[in-house]
Amino acid sequence: MDDYQRIREEVLDSIDEEVEAELRDLLLDQTEEKRNDDGRQPKLTRTQYFRHLLRLQIELVKLQEWVVATKSKIAVIFEGRDAAGKGGVIKRITQRLNPRVCRVAALPAPNEREKTQWYFQRYVPHLPAGGEIVLFDRSWYNRAGVERVMGFCTEEEYQEFFRTVPDFERMIVSSGTHLLKYWFSISDEEQAFRFQCRIDDPLKQWKLSPMDLESRRRWEHYTVAKEIMLEKTNLEGAPWWIVDGNNKKRARLNCIHHLLQQIPYQDVEQDSVELPERRRSDDYQRNPMPKEVFVPSIY
Repeated sequence: MDDYQRIREEVLDSIDEEVEAELRDLLLDQTEEKRNDDGRQPKLTRTQYFRHLLRLQIELVKLQEWVVATKSKIAVIFEGRDAAGKGGVIKRITQRLNPRVCRVAALPAPNEREKTQWYFQRYVPHLPAGGEIVLFDRSWYNRAGVERVMGFCTEEEYQEFFRTVPDFERMIVSSGTHLLKYWFSISDEEQAFRFQCRIDDPLKQWKLSPMDLESRRRWEHYTVAKEIMLEKTNLEGAPWWIVDGNNKKRARLNCIHHLLQQIPYQDVEQDSVELPERRRSDDYQRNPMPKEVFVPSIY
């Protein structure tokens, strides 16, 4: 497949899936592709992708209902190289969930005050309470990754992180929180392609920061930092799970499926809902609104 075709598919993939989901019933009659003779996975068609995604999102809704009913706490960490697909899977997880139950924590760079705090302090307020799911779009592992590679922390701070993070995460787990950690892994070539797509796509250029560009130059430094981080922080009760992110659609499906398998949720019986009849009053009259307050009908 040439670069033009890949970029075209990339643009198509960025179209809002809520719109595409409306077409799913017209697509469900397509047959699934068989595996090739050499054992490689066949192309995941858009029909198959949306079918699996919708089924997983139905299960995510069930998980949400269980979390609320049982006052459970779930914290999920998403780490990985820039453009590895973390944001894509987070979007598909939250797409059909209640933002009051499932929220995203994506902290900016620390301010001057936060730089003087205990390192984990700024993350603690974002941890879930009972009945909440929190998705960390990057986390305290910034210290072991970007801060280490870019020189934003000292050697002493770096070593102190590895000394204290096991105790910090054990406290989170012992408090009754389900803590999941995912690392999204992509190849050098795939990251270069996705960065080029961001450069060429005006709707995605905002995603490409100077830090992202610098990360390309320091690819090998990031690899070393990642390997050290995974080795030192693959903890009992809070292990790392690696997601192959080279195929974005498969990565989303695999990650969501795996996440659901890690939580012992059950179906929660819901009360039946009936729409009540509207009360009507003989003396009620709706007043007309002036035309100038309406948004112009351009489309």
